[in-house]
Amino acid sequence: MPTIVNCPTCKNKVEWSQQSPHRPFCSKRCQLIDLGEWSFENNKISTPITSASQISQDMIEDIEEMMAKNDDDFFK
Repeated sequence: MPTIVNCPTCKNKVEWSQQSPHRPFCSKRCQLIDLGEWSFENNKISTPITSASQISQDMIEDIEEMMAKNDDDFFK
């Protein structure tokens, strides 16, 4: 049974799988709306990162790799 989540932007149901490339968003449009909210600082992380929960170098590299792949997909 696939996991179903609500799109954070429009609240539509989204299947969490390879067939939903923008998950947890339902579309690129909703993904970009959310990015805009972060860029205008309408969204914020509620607590600062502490030494116990700092991001490791491996996690940073994974995030950079994911972002580079998404940029390639965006410009196709």
